[in-house]
Amino acid sequence: MGQTDLSRPLGRDGGWAEAEPPCRNAAFAELPVRPYDLLTLGACRVLAALWSALRLRRAAGMLRHYLRGTGGNRRVDADELLALPPVRAVVDEQLDRWRAEALDRWAGGERWSGEGRWPAEERWPMDERTPVAYPADSGWRDLLITRRVHPDWWLALRCVEFRLTGTVRVDAAGRTAVDYRFAVHKAWNFDRGKSELGVPFAPFARLHETGLAREFTVTGEAFGHG
Repeated sequence: MGQTDLSRPLGRDGGWAEAEPPCRNAAFAELPVRPYDLLTLGACRVLAALWSALRLRRAAGMLRHYLRGTGGNRRVDADELLALPPVRAVVDEQLDRWRAEALDRWAGGERWSGEGRWPAEERWPMDERTPVAYPADSGWRDLLITRRVHPDWWLALRCVEFRLTGTVRVDAAGRTAVDYRFAVHKAWNFDRGKSELGVPFAPFARLHETGLAREFTVTGEAFGHG
């Protein structure tokens, strides 16, 4: 019979305990509406229709949700996001780290540092090793999606946070199996002072600040085994 290791989760170094809070724009409907805010609102409605016509459905859906002004959470298909090669590569890198740390603990102890591992002469004999399960947690980490990777996801999210949690099981022969949950989170807004392709975000941030639109939270999750 195996046992569960309840010590510090695998892969926890480098991640954040909490997802990033919303940006520091003015509060919802805190500022008065100006004529140019109405022009920005009209331009955004046209832009959402254009993106929809171009089959950029995710981007169009996000912008329309912002313009509806409900502030309700919006879910995304995390399986589709996970299928993007750069996203898959980042996740696989974390899973490989979990496996390496799990094997190092299983073989001899807690001295994993990312480079130095237990010397061979200090590891437990194979016949003394038993199956064990280790909890794993990457913490929240940034993930940037560029327009070259996927234009629709880029316009819809651009930068998103992800977190992997799960369990790594090591059998008596040293074979590993991983069950994991891939969670995504984004505070969907336009940060004042930032821009993209030379377009400043401040006019779009004002739609939230004047009550013509409303920031919201994007979430999603997917599950895997490897």
